[in-house]
Amino acid sequence: MMNQSSNKNLLKIGIIGTVISAVCCFTPLLVVLLGVAGLGALTGYLDYILLPALSLFVIIMIFALVQKQINSKEYC
Repeated sequence: MMNQSSNKNLLKIGIIGTVISAVCCFTPLLVVLLGVAGLGALTGYLDYILLPALSLFVIIMIFALVQKQINSKEYC
């Protein structure tokens, strides 16, 4: 079982990672930043990194929420 502080940290990591990955996936923000930095050639490979990262952070967030629900049922 996870203690509550590690569960809160895991939930924060999941939420922050999901938001950052989603912003980079669904907006041209990262493409513009790479273009400004002179790394525009890398934009073709963003899907290979961002979509798995988004999936990973969503899984972490779901895991933390399930653990939080299990822990709250144990204390009742």
